Amino acid sequence: MTAKSDEIRPGPRNLITDVAGLKVGNAENWLALTGTTVILPDEPAVAAIEIGGGAPGSRETAALDAANLIETVHGLVLSGGSVFGLDAASSVVIELAKRGVGFTFGNQPVPCPVVPSAILFDIMNGGAKWPDDQPPYRELGLAALQAAKHDFEIGNKGAGLGAIAGRLKGGLGSASSRWRDYTVGAIVAVNSVGSCVIPGTSRLWARDMALGLEMGPDTSREGARPQASPLEDSKFDPKPLQNTTIAVVATDATLSRIEAKRFAIMARDGLGRAIHPIHTPFDGDTVFALSTGKKPLPEQHALGVAALGSIAADTLTRAIGRALWAAESTGGFPGYREKHRL
Repeated sequence: MTAKSDEIRPGPRNLITDVAGLKVGNAENWLALTGTTVILPDEPAVAAIEIGGGAPGSRETAALDAANLIETVHGLVLSGGSVFGLDAASSVVIELAKRGVGFTFGNQPVPCPVVPSAILFDIMNGGAKWPDDQPPYRELGLAALQAAKHDFEIGNKGAGLGAIAGRLKGGLGSASSRWRDYTVGAIVAVNSVGSCVIPGTSRLWARDMALGLEMGPDTSREGARPQASPLEDSKFDPKPLQNTTIAVVATDATLSRIEAKRFAIMARDGLGRAIHPIHTPFDGDTVFALSTGKKPLPEQHALGVAALGSIAADTLTRAIGRALWAAESTGGFPGYREKHRL
């Protein structure tokens, strides 16, 4: 790798899809105030996972353990709906198999796609749950897959539609970073017990990481104070499975599964820079990592992984800030901009 400027700058879209080889699709059910997001690699991608919260909900995540057989995945699904939202991945798996995507062994008649998934709890956000007497997630998963493309909207979209962050409307956020020859991206559905705003101010915790005006104009720290209670800004009396921030970080650098795991571990700290408190017993905070393997790392891999992991944490922080900035008041919860008149 030749020496180049170490300046960090956003990619052209400032979305995770600035990472070559990725598309994203969103689908929403506005009656139920819930949605699903699909992250679709063009080719199978090396994947890892890091779980920090005390109440996770997931599917196929054991396959990502480096001790197990499968090294790559064919997609990832982030969804609302708590345990019912795990069904969104079912329709994604079936449709990908129909497209001929998945692992094959011998003469099996259909391929078997591996599509890990994580869910958040959005069942108490004011939406009419199961508006058709059936959970909507199989339909949402298929619609999100069919909508997968490079350009997508954030805020009240996909898995972020029904999300709540503290006492504010949460949402879907995304950001990207260019460093030397590499790109790092993040996408996140913010549905946290903790607050994304510094107590006593209108300033987002993530604002220090902002590049340009991606989170709007700068705001003051005046009045900042310690939280009298760690959960003083919580949306309600928190209980297990009622929250969760779920995210994907990705890079075009070639990472092994062990390196992808370290990338995910480092990236997870981006949650703690944007949400306070984080990783509570009530959250299921989960971060997936993807490597599309387009660009090799230099010989000293550990240095490259360390740099990319640090950038991933900052990029995830920015994605959270962008989610709050883009989210609009819904379900009785005010958006950040409306609440603070920005």
